[in-house]
Amino acid sequence: MQIIEHVKQLQLQTDTWRQQGLRIGFVPTMGNLHDGHLALVKRAVEVSDRVVVSIFVNPLQFDQAGDLAAYPRTLEQDLAKLKSVKVDVVFTPDEQQLYPLGRESITRVEVPRLSGLLEGAARPGHFSGVTTVVAKLFHCVQPHVAIFGEKDFQQLLLVRRMVADLNMPIEILAQPTEREADGLAMSSRNSRLTEAQRQQAAYIYSMLNVVRQQLDQADMSFVAVERMAEKMLVKQGFNPDYVAIREVDTLAEPEVQTGVGRRELVILVAARLGDVRLIDNLRVDLM
Repeated sequence: MQIIEHVKQLQLQTDTWRQQGLRIGFVPTMGNLHDGHLALVKRAVEVSDRVVVSIFVNPLQFDQAGDLAAYPRTLEQDLAKLKSVKVDVVFTPDEQQLYPLGRESITRVEVPRLSGLLEGAARPGHFSGVTTVVAKLFHCVQPHVAIFGEKDFQQLLLVRRMVADLNMPIEILAQPTEREADGLAMSSRNSRLTEAQRQQAAYIYSMLNVVRQQLDQADMSFVAVERMAEKMLVKQGFNPDYVAIREVDTLAEPEVQTGVGRRELVILVAARLGDVRLIDNLRVDLM
């Protein structure tokens, strides 16, 4: 496993692989890796000849300086985990490599409308930072395929739209959310929870399943179900930003606001537990 810090060195390596006719898979991360990340890497190994994983804590996507400072940096542990899953290159650029002219007036990539909904509304500028760094990483790596987790559902849709809009010859594959035994979605932020909060956090998945049951019963409006879910979270000690029932491909609000008719929907939630903000989602196929 190679560890590469410089963009030009990485591009020389991936150019060589392309000349050899090898298929390159890519998994972008911010480090502090857990089994959810490793599931993405294993999927990349399955569908590629060579795999690149990036580790870069991207300052552009943090709307609060405190969150950026608090994000765990665990490079040595991350490298040890990646050695066990057949990664060929770990790309570990510093800020100078990805933002050589600084980031104050950097050219940005932004997906209209989608970037302003839900997470975008709760965290202004976040998704512009995400799509900008992902576009830069795609240019650095030049992969044939990239793997993203469904836990960050809105991010997945944004990346797919960006790739389509900019005619990037990259296949975007979605990996189902990896969960702990009690249903909590795996996340780097979970390590910041206290033991008591960690037990509380599993309630989010329970709430999502209650919402799914309500949608199946089709006897409440979606707005009423969302408000019910938010009250459930508050009662359990959460501070919810939103619970939203949306169309699965566009995140638009469903035109029919009950569970009548066959449709694919997604329930999305963001809520704070103490100073840790957790997100999750659950897809629902209404019959």
